[in-house]
This record gives sequence, C-alpha cells and structure tokens, in this order.
Amino acid sequence: MEIAPNFLTDIIDQDIAEGFSAQIHTRFPPEPNGYLHIGSAKAIFINYFIAKRYNGLFNLRYDDTNPVKEDTEYVESIEEDLRWLGAIPDGIYYGSDYFEQCYQYAEKLIMDGKAYVCDLSADQMREYRGTLTQPGRESPYRNRTPEENLDLFRRMRAGEFPDGSRTLRAKIDMASPNLNMRDPAIYRIVRAHHHRQGDQWCIYPLYDYAHPIQDAIEGITHSLCSLEFENHRPLYEWVVDNIGFDPKPKQREFARLNITHTVMSKRYLRELVETGRVDGWDDPRMPTLCGLRRRGYSPTAIFNFVQRAGIAKTNSLVDQRLLEYCVREELNASAPRRMAVTDPLKVVLTNYPADKVEYFEVANNPVDPDAGTRQVAFSGTLYIERGDFAQVPPPKFQRLKPGGEVRLMGAYLIRCDQVVTDEAGNVTELRCSADLETGNGMPADGRKVRGTIHWVSAAHAVDARVMLYDNLFTLEDVNAVPEGTNYLDYLNPHSLQELKDCKLEASLAGAQPGERFQFVRMGYFCKDTRHGNTFNRIVTLKDSFKL
Repeated sequence: MEIAPNFLTDIIDQDIAEGFSAQIHTRFPPEPNGYLHIGSAKAIFINYFIAKRYNGLFNLRYDDTNPVKEDTEYVESIEEDLRWLGAIPDGIYYGSDYFEQCYQYAEKLIMDGKAYVCDLSADQMREYRGTLTQPGRESPYRNRTPEENLDLFRRMRAGEFPDGSRTLRAKIDMASPNLNMRDPAIYRIVRAHHHRQGDQWCIYPLYDYAHPIQDAIEGITHSLCSLEFENHRPLYEWVVDNIGFDPKPKQREFARLNITHTVMSKRYLRELVETGRVDGWDDPRMPTLCGLRRRGYSPTAIFNFVQRAGIAKTNSLVDQRLLEYCVREELNASAPRRMAVTDPLKVVLTNYPADKVEYFEVANNPVDPDAGTRQVAFSGTLYIERGDFAQVPPPKFQRLKPGGEVRLMGAYLIRCDQVVTDEAGNVTELRCSADLETGNGMPADGRKVRGTIHWVSAAHAVDARVMLYDNLFTLEDVNAVPEGTNYLDYLNPHSLQELKDCKLEASLAGAQPGERFQFVRMGYFCKDTRHGNTFNRIVTLKDSFKL
C-alpha cells in the first residue's frame, strides 16, 4: 500500500523543492498508558507510509515521561500492534532514555536565563496564567538568578523537596496570546517508580519540553502529529531554537480520526475496561487495535479505511460504516464460505435412508475460482435456521412453509409435509420429503422453486457459540454528549448478543484462532482468539452505506 498525495506530502515536496536534502525521518510517539486504538492507526499510517514514500526512516518512540500511568504491559502491546499492522519501525526508542540529556539541556536554559524554578502551586500557576482575553502575571520567583535556579534545580533532582512543591518553568512571555507560551512548566517533582528507569529519577520532563528534544536527538525531520498540538507548535520551536539544535525538526499537524458510535479517549476506554462494561481492552466492540484484531478486522482493511477517510487539517466525524465497508469489500473477495445455523430447527427427511451419508462438492468462494471446492456431508437429519420456516408465512415469503418447497443450498429440493410442535405450540421439528432427482438441478417437471436456504447435517455438525456485535454506543457523536449527560448514558444495551446453541458445518472444526469466513447468508465471522468454539461476527453481509 502507498499513501495518497495529501497536504502533508505537499509540505514535504515543497521542502525538497526548496533544497531540503536530508533523509525524511518520521516517528510514532505513543504514551504507554493504554492500548492503541484505530485513531492511533491513522497516526501510524501517516508517519509510516510517508517515510516509505520518500525512502526514509520511521521510528517507534515510547513517550514514557509520566511514570504514574505507564506500564510494561502497554509497552509490549504497542509494539505488537505495530508489527501486526505491518508498520515495522526502523528503530525503537524510549523517551526516558533521554532523561539525562533533557536534564543537561534544562541546566543550559537556566544558565542562559531562559528557565527558572518556581514555587507556585498548580492552582496558583493557573491563576497567574491569565485567560484568553487577559494577560498573565509574572511569578514572584521569575527573577531568581541563574545561580539560584541552578542550585534549586539540582536539589530538586536530589530529592530535597516534596512532590509538586516546585517546578522548572521556561521563561518566555506571560502576555503571549498563546497560553502555552506563558512560562510553561517543563519539569515537575514526582516520586513514582518508572517502568524502565526504576527509582533513578524524582523529577520528570513534561511532554512539550521533552518531545522536541527527543525528535532532534533522533534526527526526526518531520514531526507529524494530530491537530490538538497545533497551539503547542510555538513552544516546540522555542525549545528547539533555544537549545540550539541544527538541523531542526519541523512539526506539522493533521486532523485526528473520530468515528461515529465510539470513543477514542484512553481515559474513557480504560474506564470501560476497569468497570467491567466490556470484556477487556480486546473486547471486539472496542475501537482498540487488539479489539479489532480479535473481531477479525485486518491491517489492510484498517489502512484502507484511514486512506478513504482522508488526511486533512479539519476535524470531522467519519461514519463507522465506512470501516465496515472496507472489511466487507476485502472479505467478499478472500473469505472462504461455510454454512452455519445459528438458531437451529431440526429437519427430518422421511424418504432419505437413515444410515446414508453423501457429500456435495461446494465452492469455497464463488468470486474466486482459485479458492477451490470442499465436500459437505449430507444426511437424513439436518438443521436449518428457524427463521427460514414460517408456520403462517407473511406475503411473498419464499422460504419453507407447510406444504411448500425450497432448495437446500447445493443439494436437493425439499417439501415440508408435517410440523411437529410441543405442548406450548412451539415448533420442534419439521418432517420433509426430498426430491432425490434434483441434486443441484431443477425438477424434471419444470416446477419453479424460488427459495434457497442453507443447512448443516445433524450427524456432522460442530457445536459452537456465535457472538453478534453492534455499536458500543447508541449516540452517533459520543464526543458531544448532550449537556447534563455522561457518555456512559449512551452505552448500547444490545451491543452484544450471544448465541449458544449454533450448529456449524464439519469443516469448521479445524478453524484456527483468527481465521475468517463468510457464513453464507449470515455475515463474516472470525474464530475467537481467547475462547474455544467461539466465532465473532466481524460484519454483516450487506449495508446501505455507499462510498
């Protein structure tokens, strides 16, 4: 796959036309405080494929500068997701490995009179910062001498002061119209065990300070990030300029990916997991990459979706049906067909020998002749979908009904001769006769039979559980909930339907975890990777969505 030309490639093309000659170098810098989601896939897609477009390099760099929320579990899951997507990084780095360099650069800023130690509390800093319409006020500690600031900063590192009691702030402009430039904090005191550095540090650099340093050290040429960082770009450039990096990385922003009927916030996703509202980070209803993988989505479908959703600089809400369209398009061409009955109704063929078994040759994929065929067992006792029979059929019903005929897919015509019910009137069995002369052909007498239904042989059926998934939220834009409500108020109570007594054709007994199929007339399904004998519905067969 290649990335289509877009405004970011236009920027790089212009840079090259103006004489930029360095090898293009991009990075994906996730914080390891949760699992990646499909919004992350957009950032991966952009940075990875832009690097490849220009024969450049692509880094994975963990932004692990906040020890309170980060964990090795997330570090491992992020690399696993990238490798599953096929976005293999040219190098894997950790922001925490640059802590000493970040510290030394901070001392340089102090001695240059461009950073100072501030004793204001977090609440006081917010009060001093001002508003969008009012300038901020200078901290009473802003004019400490470089020597005093250096002494205090070194004592911060040595652990002399309590958590949160002091920060190191960049000395920029308290009257700047950009609030991010009003003397932002660049170091804070936090005593927390770091997943990689242990207890070596009790002061940690903030993202806006550490990130441009990390980019510059690694030789990143184009730091491509989502639009919420646009207002942070002046601070990014201030750090690069005042430390004196050359060459200088260039930050450019793109619109993040928002999808209908789901959330992308790691905080919200973590809450769903920790409160048990979903079955873990890899619940197939989640927008996480591990959830999409478990549900049966492929890297190709995800990247096709990102490409079709577009790379622009204006935020928008993308219909999740576009994602379903992309996976459906792929699976229609590639998925083997199998028969599965999810709500079984027994059919006994009264004129078929009780001990007879025959095998019909059935195409694995009608749209792919190279997919070959398989043999499907047929016997005198079958299962059909309960919904394919109606005791009192509605108008134009073309499936099985008392006295009516249907085609068993790939096999005989059958006629319903008797309906067996229990004491409550529920249909428990159909007794039918088969036209054994028909096979795959039409009746010799020329009668027309319009309906075709699928089936499985009862003697050969595989018992399984089938999980049907729907949108996790009923609200289209979960990021804009009505005032006075919470996103949890819109959880879809019908987002999961579990079908326990399903009957599948015998070939599915050997299905491997993650293997994908079309259950004919039912949808596309994937063998679950966590639970045996379980198949997850990836997507339905059809939808009204059009490109």
